[in-house]
Amino acid sequence: MKRLPFDTPTVMSLLTVLGMILATAGTWPPSDGLGVLLRPGLVLVYFAGGFPAAWNALSALWREHILDIDLLMVIAAIAAAVVGAPFEGAVLLTLFSVSATLEHQALGRARRAVEALMALRPETAFRKNTDGTVAEVPAAELAVGDVVILRPGARVPADGIIVQGRGGIDEANITGESMPVSKEPGEQVLEATVNLDGILEVAVVKTIGDSTIARMIQLVTEAQEAKAPSERFSAWFGQRYTVAVLLGAILAFAAFHLLGQDWEQALYKAATLLVAASPCAVVISVPAAILSALSAAARGGVLFKGGGALETLASVDTFAFDKTGTLTNGRAAVTQVITLDGDERRFLSLLAGLEAHSEHHIAAAIRREVATRGIEPAKVVDVSSRAGAGIVGSDELGSVWAGNPYLARDMSAFIDRAELRKLQDSAQTVIYLGRESSILGAVSVADEARTSSATALAALRSGGVRRIVMMTGDRRPVALRIGMELGLGPEEIHAEMLPQDKVQRVGELAARGKVAFVGDGVNDAAALARADVGIAMGAAGSDVALQAADVALLSEDMKKLADAYRLARRTARVIRQNLTVAIGAMLVLVTGGLFFNLPLPLAVVGHEGGTVLVVLNGLRLLSDRIRNDDESTPAPRPQDRQRASTLLSETS
Repeated sequence: MKRLPFDTPTVMSLLTVLGMILATAGTWPPSDGLGVLLRPGLVLVYFAGGFPAAWNALSALWREHILDIDLLMVIAAIAAAVVGAPFEGAVLLTLFSVSATLEHQALGRARRAVEALMALRPETAFRKNTDGTVAEVPAAELAVGDVVILRPGARVPADGIIVQGRGGIDEANITGESMPVSKEPGEQVLEATVNLDGILEVAVVKTIGDSTIARMIQLVTEAQEAKAPSERFSAWFGQRYTVAVLLGAILAFAAFHLLGQDWEQALYKAATLLVAASPCAVVISVPAAILSALSAAARGGVLFKGGGALETLASVDTFAFDKTGTLTNGRAAVTQVITLDGDERRFLSLLAGLEAHSEHHIAAAIRREVATRGIEPAKVVDVSSRAGAGIVGSDELGSVWAGNPYLARDMSAFIDRAELRKLQDSAQTVIYLGRESSILGAVSVADEARTSSATALAALRSGGVRRIVMMTGDRRPVALRIGMELGLGPEEIHAEMLPQDKVQRVGELAARGKVAFVGDGVNDAAALARADVGIAMGAAGSDVALQAADVALLSEDMKKLADAYRLARRTARVIRQNLTVAIGAMLVLVTGGLFFNLPLPLAVVGHEGGTVLVVLNGLRLLSDRIRNDDESTPAPRPQDRQRASTLLSETS
């Protein structure tokens, strides 16, 4: 059996309400003159209100071999009609039908995230041909390497790199960034963002199937299909509890009848208990909150890979951050160049030839420096990456490498030389270039903390995070300089770490509580997977990192991370509120049905009212906003600044 193919809740609800209007026209009980209207009205109510519930119940029994909650409502309505109370049964079906419509429409708002994302995609693009002409083609036909022309007001048809032109890009619909972002040649633009001014030429770097929007659609779809632990429990509870309620109603009917009530009274009370004990509100309370929170987060540029990640994030008390590209801008700049043979242009050419094969932020800084000087990168082949250390390759003269002291040590190169000591003593990142075991020179690169990082860390602390640590492969002086700006204490800064060191440290932190790790690079993938919640920074982050993570931040605004944590905590509170209300209302109604003469209509109103209440309470999360404001960055704590400054001077 299949689910009904049309918008059943809305259509049937309208018919049910129409039937109730016909059934209650005039006074109640009806006069003889209304008898003609009464019977058709009640028949319409029972059909329109009961058919969808019966169909869903039989479908669940046929396909999944489980008893659905809808079955309870149908049985209770039929029982009411059997004992001569068809109007009470009609009230039950009417409120149940209207409640189902409200749930359907309300939760539909949360599920429309994928449709909204699909609507953002432009259908066509202006592709520049090899002969210089421009042709309008379907966006789906674009291939990697194609160059498209973006006029003012046009949406970007695919992820790409600007090759010519400058302009402001509106990224609000993807990253949640409220202000336009200035872009220039060499910078990335994302599919479905809007070019506000200027004419841009963009080289496509990802097809539509691999684009940021495609990844968002996949993540949102998977998140809505993946059930959180509390959702799985509520479903498990609902299935078993439904059986218990049916058996309990049968036993109650027998008990009431044995206690002296006639079979009609006993059946009426059993039907009332059937409605009062129905777990509809309990079962719907968790999905209503989870789906609303997932949609609110996605609208703000934060994608959770399921409700489980959202729930786990709410219980995290320790955050561990990668430094480069996460807490810092990742747009480093070369500050000094030292060559041992004196030929700086040749040195930079060879270094750029190696770094042309790397996606690391430092490599990008070196490439920008070389391009600014008008130096052509040397041809380097057989290039491979050493995670957390550097990059190796070969040219016409043999093996060459570029990286940090770990790679230099692996290459048996001696870097403690007087010529390089000035760079080594600075609180900046140093990249060494060598050929086999010989050092050719080094460059120093400086990165700056994001303006939003300190604000985000302060917000996390005030939101309940017990501990925040920073992990980096950079030298201790570099780490202390950045950490001091962010208000981290020296004991919270871990420097000179290899990828396996990060994994080990995350494991140690996880032994004492829930840990979230935030990173963006290939070398962060293992730590992201090891943490209880892995959070990948930026839509332009490493694909490996995004695949290993549980949460993806499409913006590089760190304040969104604090907002996502706040949303997760609020979702946990809403779930607790919903369960408290649902279980409390159910206990009150069951008590009234067992020990007092609770009327069936009152049980219906209490049951359906509780269901709608928890749905509406969950939907409040849809209005939760992942902010993008310009809060001032709080100053580091004075004691941490002093301690970090002391250690920085001692280390230097």
